[in-house]
Amino acid sequence: MRYGDDEIIRRMLADTAVWAIVGLSENTSRVAYSIAGYLRAHGKRTIPVHPSRPVVAGERGYATLTDIPFPVDVVDLFLRSELVAPVVDDAIAIRAGGIWMQLGVRDDDAAQRAEKAGLPVVMDTCPRMEAPRLLGWAR
Repeated sequence: MRYGDDEIIRRMLADTAVWAIVGLSENTSRVAYSIAGYLRAHGKRTIPVHPSRPVVAGERGYATLTDIPFPVDVVDLFLRSELVAPVVDDAIAIRAGGIWMQLGVRDDDAAQRAEKAGLPVVMDTCPRMEAPRLLGWAR
């Protein structure tokens, strides 16, 4: 069940520029790769966050969020739910602008910590599902 109201989702999609995509690798068959491409097609800069530190679409990758040397607007999580908590803690530590957990990804305790720290949270949905509905972006 989707978490995050339409206004939070709209703001995350419309008013941001830099998305750190946790789980993004060079594997073109993974959903993270196609969603990062979708976000780039709509003007977002996508930063790979993956232990292998890949270069994806010309963007240097980082092993962790805390390695990124510039501000991040949204941390987008393509992880199993049980792996989310420490990444959310890192997002809080770097003062990211918000957290987006992809379809099927949910950690209510981590979301509450993020919200207490002032970060808006979206869970269990995908930009490719929400942007056409809220912003009229093509799928």
